[in-house]
Amino acid sequence: MNVADLVKALDTVPEQRLRIIELAWELADERGELRPDRALAMADEVARALDEARKYVEASRKMQQALAGCLGD
Repeated sequence: MNVADLVKALDTVPEQRLRIIELAWELADERGELRPDRALAMADEVARALDEARKYVEASRKMQQALAGCLGD
């Protein structure tokens, strides 16, 4: 894969808004501290958001490796 192919591939990737960011705001109290009771009540949603974030990190690592390969690093 060359840089042009990589850029073309990147153009097909939709913007990603990670749910874990939104949840962090929802799970925090007015002082910015985690509300454990709320986190427990939303445990399934938190688990799905964490899984989504992990997959995003893994895809980002693969993209970084592909870009480094194109640039010869």
